[in-house]
Amino acid sequence: MPVPAGYEGVTPYICVENAAEAIAFYERAFDAKEEYRIANQGQIGHAEMTIAGARFMLSDPWPESGAVDPRALGGTPVTLHLYVEDVDAVVSRAVAAGAELTREIADQFYGDRSGMVTDPYGHRWSFATRVEDLTPEELRRRATELFGE
Repeated sequence: MPVPAGYEGVTPYICVENAAEAIAFYERAFDAKEEYRIANQGQIGHAEMTIAGARFMLSDPWPESGAVDPRALGGTPVTLHLYVEDVDAVVSRAVAAGAELTREIADQFYGDRSGMVTDPYGHRWSFATRVEDLTPEELRRRATELFGE
């Protein structure tokens, strides 16, 4: 099988200073499940987790191979986005566990209820629950009403 089950599409791979601590945080904050981890020289060389069925990978920093923590770069331009059953519960749990609320939960013109947090390790996470299915035409109409053009 060239593409293993659970790895369809893009699988984010993040670098986290103190990955073992981050794994425990993700379990508390996002109800993530650790699939497995591989130690390397007293650090996490590779670990895999799932959140709401979405898999992601992580490791401690390995600067010699280009794997650096986003805080070492002054932040990240990347946001990890996941659809969940109850965005309000997920974001509230994340904030209670120590994440910073970076975008309030709100209903969006494109049919989602969403919010964003930044974890203590510098990664941004956007969570959403679909509340309304829109056709592409309806989405364009709403966007035009909101933004013009």
